[in-house]
Amino acid sequence: MSFTQAIFEALESLNGNKMRSGLTVLGIVIGVAAVIAMLAVGNGAQASITGSISSIGTNLLFVFSGPPPEGPPGPGGDQRSGNNFRPLTLADAEAIADRFAAPSVESVAPAIQGNGTLTFAGENSTTSISGVTPDYAAVRNMELAEGEFINEEHNLGRMSVVVLGPETAEAIFGHADGVVGETIRIEGQPFRVIGILVAKGGGAFGSEDNAAYIPFTTAQARLIKRSSRDEVDVIFVQATSAESVPLASEEIANIIRQRHRTPIGVDDFTVFTQQDFLSTFETITGVLTIFLGGIAGISLLVGGIGIMNIMLVSVTERTREIGLRKALGARKRDILLQFLTESSLLSLIGGIIGIMFGWLIAFIVGQVATATGNNFTPIVGSDAIILSTSFSAIIGLFFGIYPASRAANLEPVEALRYE
Repeated sequence: MSFTQAIFEALESLNGNKMRSGLTVLGIVIGVAAVIAMLAVGNGAQASITGSISSIGTNLLFVFSGPPPEGPPGPGGDQRSGNNFRPLTLADAEAIADRFAAPSVESVAPAIQGNGTLTFAGENSTTSISGVTPDYAAVRNMELAEGEFINEEHNLGRMSVVVLGPETAEAIFGHADGVVGETIRIEGQPFRVIGILVAKGGGAFGSEDNAAYIPFTTAQARLIKRSSRDEVDVIFVQATSAESVPLASEEIANIIRQRHRTPIGVDDFTVFTQQDFLSTFETITGVLTIFLGGIAGISLLVGGIGIMNIMLVSVTERTREIGLRKALGARKRDILLQFLTESSLLSLIGGIIGIMFGWLIAFIVGQVATATGNNFTPIVGSDAIILSTSFSAIIGLFFGIYPASRAANLEPVEALRYE
């Protein structure tokens, strides 16, 4: 029997049991669609997170108080709990900004961070509040949708001005445009809105769109108290280029070690780079993607068991036919080829339909995410399509081998006597 004949006979056999074949194919469809959709969601999440982190600049470094933790710090960047070490200060930031001591550093922006409640006309929102210097916008690669950022005059005069992220503006005003000049209250104190930032989405410290920025001196004096007046929570450093980040990190570490006089190998600070955050999040999302794909793969396994079950039923129903064919000269490999072709066709048809269905699910998830304001797009990669299609084909062959072998090994006389 030729392979072409086997395909036509398999199609004829499957067509004779449309309902049963359709339900068997459905198991593979669900499995393949689940694998593709899950991997698309995982890839989309990874692209969204890494894209958001990269959007604030590949030459950015973060300096925190405290020894290196197990992973990147949380949103506040404050790692002082239970540790006895010198905090970072404005003097440390000024030393890092010295071009002679750190030639790989372009600019420096110290900040203190906290949380507070913003209110306007009865509406309120709790958000992160950062006391920043004029260099902060350039270092963090921020853009203004309208208005201006905090300048040196605001900082020297301890002025009550605030720059809002678009999400925060939307929460208290109901819109993010045309609000410059309005007066809001932060922890009950009046602040004039001087600028609204361009939306950037999530970052290494959570959503940068849900934040408020006030002059560093104003935050020190009125909202965010620290044990000493020159203490800072984090120092943001911009290297001269992405290539100079490792050198800048080493220069920063040497400067702070000399200033803090820490013992060799016992740093009381931590320097993180964008690559550290990217590596951590890529590892997390990679594990998540594998986990989701593994769960979806179980559906494929169930579909394969369904194929084996149906093929065993088919062998039982067609025992007399198999005996007759063998009596007329059909070889063992002809019977084997026939049943393997049937199981492979079931798996192939299910795989093709599953690819289209999985893409549709991923598309719908992306549309729902866009409609709800989330910057998230599932990515259907060629690797997911190849993996799920190959896996479904292998499953069709694997779970078809036993029924096909059982059919091929039937004795003609016993098969013809079968009732």
